[in-house]
Amino acid sequence: MNEHFNSFLEENTCASFACLDEQGHPYCFTCFYAVDLKEGLLFFKSSQDSNHAGYLLNNRAVAGTILPDKLNKLTIKGIQLEGTVLAFDDIRTKSASLHYYKTHPMAVAMPGEIWTVLLRRIKYTDSTLGFGKKIIWESPVN
Repeated sequence: MNEHFNSFLEENTCASFACLDEQGHPYCFTCFYAVDLKEGLLFFKSSQDSNHAGYLLNNRAVAGTILPDKLNKLTIKGIQLEGTVLAFDDIRTKSASLHYYKTHPMAVAMPGEIWTVLLRRIKYTDSTLGFGKKIIWESPVN
């Protein structure tokens, strides 16, 4: 990936995602996340009885945004991402709990499952690198 947005992803904790409901309407949800930058994976925890969990089981495509945990209106930074939620039995989900609970140890006490997003595309905006500077990354894995 890229050193600039790698550190951004590791420093922040909350993402907003959009998925599609059964009628194809957008549905948004927000959650804490963890990342495995080497493998291009993002993890979040959610219970299977949530609305978005049902939607994701039917259509695994997601898009999302990550803003800094502490906003600075003078230095615009943020990520827009696209990805695919992996099935729970996918080999790439094997380390999901390890990554998630290492980042959010208190979440062990909360009910829910760890979901894994295979990142397909990231657009990182960072005005500290130049006004409107954008860095695009696309996964070599389809």
